[in-house]
Amino acid sequence: MTPRAGAPRLVRPLLVAFLAVSAVHLAGLLAGTEAVHVATKPLLMLLLAAYAAARGGRRLLIAALLCGWAGDVLLMPDAEAAFLAGMAFFAAGHVCYLLLFGRAPVRTVAGLVYAVVLVTFVVLLWPGLPGGLRVPLTGYSLLLTAMAWRAGVLGRGAAAGGALFLLSDALIATGIAEWPPLPAHHFWIMLTYIAAQYLLTRGALDGGVDSTGAAPEAYREGRIRI
Repeated sequence: MTPRAGAPRLVRPLLVAFLAVSAVHLAGLLAGTEAVHVATKPLLMLLLAAYAAARGGRRLLIAALLCGWAGDVLLMPDAEAAFLAGMAFFAAGHVCYLLLFGRAPVRTVAGLVYAVVLVTFVVLLWPGLPGGLRVPLTGYSLLLTAMAWRAGVLGRGAAAGGALFLLSDALIATGIAEWPPLPAHHFWIMLTYIAAQYLLTRGALDGGVDSTGAAPEAYREGRIRI
């Protein structure tokens, strides 16, 4: 695939800005500073999307990150309607990732493991979920799990990103179901989420898939096993 035109001079500054804002955001969560949270969260995926665009990333990758940005913003208010809208944008982002991953094969055993994790988690969460969120959360969880599994086509780093995305949203779901929170619960949610989006982005930029959905050469030759 011919790479999209980027802006090489902006790559390093945008990456540094993303990492710096991420660090400030996480530090603000640990310190319990709401103003830092409000100021930095909307910048995270915008900076990562700008970095991906500067590196010539595909439109589907940029779209996935911008959907994440919209989801981040909509999840900030404490309102069920905003939460459902945010979840819809994240779901759209997962669809973008799935289209980006294409048709390359991934290990069936990994899919089975993810399926068992999904079913077990939904069964455990179900009694504690509000009635109006049970079906939407289950459908979203299925889409997220598929994305996490398929991320393996981009290599081990992206596979780890998919798994971390699943973990981040699982932590959110346990909060909705009113499970006892972890110490610094929101810090762990955002740490795993930021790492997930970054690893998925790097996987798409460094390994990637071609325009037909074929896996990277290293994957096809068996040097990368997920």
